[in-house]
Order: sequence, then C-alpha cells, then structure tokens
Amino acid sequence: MKQPPTGWVAVARALDDRLRELGWRQWELAQRSQVSQAVIRELQYHTVERSRGTRTLEALSTALGWHQDHLHAVLHGIEPRLPDAPADGGDPVAIRLDVIERRMAAMSATLNELRVDLTTLLQRTRER
Repeated sequence: MKQPPTGWVAVARALDDRLRELGWRQWELAQRSQVSQAVIRELQYHTVERSRGTRTLEALSTALGWHQDHLHAVLHGIEPRLPDAPADGGDPVAIRLDVIERRMAAMSATLNELRVDLTTLLQRTRER
C-alpha cells in the first residue's frame, strides 16, 4: 500500500491542491500572505528543501483559509486543526497529549500496513 507523502513533499502537495482548489496563482498567494513568490514556488514544486520559519508557514496557511498551524501540522504528519480552532489550543498538557495520540495512531497504522505486507511476502515465499 502506498504511503501518503510526508515532510516537505506533503507541504508541496497541500499547497498545490489548495491553490488549484481556490483557482489562485502563486502571485495571488504571495500578495495575500506577504511571502515571496520565489519561496512559494520552492515550496510548491519542492525544488529546495530547507528549514522554513514558522511565520512563513503560518502566513501561507492563514492566507489559504486554513488554521495558522495547518502547514506545520502537514509537515510533521499531524492531522491539521480546523480553521476556527484556537491557535494556542488551551491546556499545553492536553495539546501535547493530542500530538502523542495522533503520532501513536499513525505508528499503529504503519505497523498494521507492515504486518499486512509481511504476511503477503511470507505467503508468496511459501508458494514457491
């Protein structure tokens, strides 16, 4: 089973999909987010992989109508929040617990896929 993209590849796909969905061009996003079109191009086409400031991802997320932490969550493989969710999320312990639970769920899904792949591989090996 094919894994969904992660890291900067996931950010690139999210940007590309959202720009297409909104019918926007890079220059429009650059104007609305106050992020240079060159940076948007690098992110959208994943041409340069380097660390980006939190403010850059927040500005892009907000301009695209997402929660300000959306692209940061996508980058780290975490389920993004809804646009109207509070930025700080409230209790820091609850936030951390939520992140841990999401990561555990992702690891559980990955382990399950590995189990299925291993079972398939063992069956094919036994058939030979």
